[in-house]
Amino acid sequence: MNLITLVVLLAVLLVHSQAIDIPKLRLFAAKNNVSCIYVFGDSSVDPGNNNNLETDQKVNFLPYGKDFYHGQPTGRFSNGRLPTDLIADALGYTRAIPAYLDPNLTSEQLLHGVSFASGGSGYDDLTAHLSNVISLSKQLEYFREYKAKLGRLVGKKKAEQIVTNGVFLLSMGTNDFLQNYFVEPTRVKQFTVDKYQDFLISAITKYIKAMHAEGARRLAVVGMEPFGCIPLIKALRGVSECDEGYNKVALTFNSKVKALMATLQQSLGIKSFYTDIYGLILDTVNNPTKYGFMEASKGCCGSGLEFGQSCKGLPTCANRSQYVYWDAVHFTEEMYKIISEQALQSLMNTLA
Repeated sequence: MNLITLVVLLAVLLVHSQAIDIPKLRLFAAKNNVSCIYVFGDSSVDPGNNNNLETDQKVNFLPYGKDFYHGQPTGRFSNGRLPTDLIADALGYTRAIPAYLDPNLTSEQLLHGVSFASGGSGYDDLTAHLSNVISLSKQLEYFREYKAKLGRLVGKKKAEQIVTNGVFLLSMGTNDFLQNYFVEPTRVKQFTVDKYQDFLISAITKYIKAMHAEGARRLAVVGMEPFGCIPLIKALRGVSECDEGYNKVALTFNSKVKALMATLQQSLGIKSFYTDIYGLILDTVNNPTKYGFMEASKGCCGSGLEFGQSCKGLPTCANRSQYVYWDAVHFTEEMYKIISEQALQSLMNTLA
């Protein structure tokens, strides 16, 4: 065993020694009547809602899903499970959060939470329109449809209890900049970067208030990642280090989101918690061996610079658990495990 491998193994042991205590977590969830998880967002939490859409923002083919149950692609933008799957599993509800638009979705699955998320979506409805995916406003429409189905299944009163005790999780924002503002002419003509961030904050405010009106009383918002560190972005900009300009945009936006949540928590009487993944991901990319990884500069699929459709049918790295990125944009399940543990800790701190 060489020295580098030994260091990585020791790091893995250290990371997992600090992992969430699952029995304690499940007892905590039961004590706080946490019923299920409702997921809204983009490819970071989309389990396959895009599969039947006329869009190139879908991955219902191998090698995506290579490490999912039975090695089958489901539409998840990773080699295995997503953070929301891992969170639901840790809470003891289900091993994977299903896509609401899955034609095989069962009545039993409706009771334990579903995902309305759509890869390529954003807080700005224009972002979803550009990729022909499901906007956040449409995701909320689907949630209202879900509530009606749940009411018919268990009765209106019981359905209201399930929704009230559920955790609403919101994870998106990167596409608003990388697939909209920085590449399309519409928004950049209307707003400076700072004003566009304010525009997105107004949209988030509207959607959180709409969720509250539909029964949301527990809300988790995942912060934006340092998207200047995404392998594809670094390759397109011809740099080997993270793009500080892009990262500053993400960091500034995150500070505005945190300020908004503090305000809405008081005005709406909603329990909300913010999961800061920016610092965690930045540290992982800069110090991969600290977290048990050996590669953080490229993806595991193909040459490491492919993603989505361009990854279809390509070979992958053999040591997938040692890669931070699965493709040139999205994380591996191993990285998502670390992110999900941070989210669970935030949940416990908020509801304690």
